[in-house]
Amino acid sequence: MSPSGNGLRILQRIASERPKPVVGERCDMCAVPIADAHQHVVNVQDRQLMCVCRGCYLLFTDEKAELRFRAVPERYLSFPNFELAPGRWDELQIPVGLAFVFRNSLLAKTVAFYPGPAGATESELPLDAWDGVLAVNPALGQLSADTEALLLRVPEHGEGDPECYLVPIDACYQLVGELRQVWRGFDGGQDARRVIDTFFDDVRARSRVAKEPT
Repeated sequence: MSPSGNGLRILQRIASERPKPVVGERCDMCAVPIADAHQHVVNVQDRQLMCVCRGCYLLFTDEKAELRFRAVPERYLSFPNFELAPGRWDELQIPVGLAFVFRNSLLAKTVAFYPGPAGATESELPLDAWDGVLAVNPALGQLSADTEALLLRVPEHGEGDPECYLVPIDACYQLVGELRQVWRGFDGGQDARRVIDTFFDDVRARSRVAKEPT
């Protein structure tokens, strides 16, 4: 066999033994491959959502520990007795009928995000107005800081009852991402409303009724 033939065989063997590139997502912590459906942890200091494997997720599930990273729980709760007094939504200074509210433990404040054409807009809630909501809805106090959110929706033109659910924070960012792709104008348009309706149908199906404090 000619030297050039030997060289070709060597190159072919090297190519066949070379590790194939990994397709798909990897854990942001340990770099192992993860499925499309995976869990998340929150980097509390950087306010960053991280995609992780099951093993890394379980390292940060202790809610009482003072950790930089916190696992995002998977619970969904509904509040069928949720009350929102007339005019209270305006006092919260949220310009659209949908928002998610969470507690930022690092800054020790409650903030709201609402969707728009540029994604999620952050708004620090007026303390007195939000305290008024909590006073008549004490069950909302079981919200875990940083990792869970209260998903709020008020009906258009005052028709119907307001809705409130406790959901994982990553579900809220998923909704924001979907809305950003279809949002048109100030109120989002018909496509955005369809996305919101579908999302809330899924949340209702996943949710169990929250226990009222005794």
